[in-house]
Amino acid sequence: MVLLYMIGRRKDHNAKRDIGAELLESVRQMKAGRNGAIHKIDVPQIVQARISAGLSQSQFATLMGVSVRTLQDWEQGRRNPSGAAMTLLRIAARHPDVIREVQMA
Repeated sequence: MVLLYMIGRRKDHNAKRDIGAELLESVRQMKAGRNGAIHKIDVPQIVQARISAGLSQSQFATLMGVSVRTLQDWEQGRRNPSGAAMTLLRIAARHPDVIREVQMA
């Protein structure tokens, strides 16, 4: 019963909305330079290193000598790289040009 009541209320609310007017107001706000909420997210160091090198997950994983799945696990924090892999990742983060050079060789 409660679910049917809530669905009915939602339909009533939506029937009263003027979508066109809402869209026009949004366009006016954009033109006036009023931005919506800005969200900042922390990107893991591993992802930053890969992106700085300009490589896809597949390319970066091949360069690191690991599977794409392992790289994804590192990037998503499910697993941590070993000591040697972590050293390579630090180099990649600090010197993305070196990683690109190795990839081209």
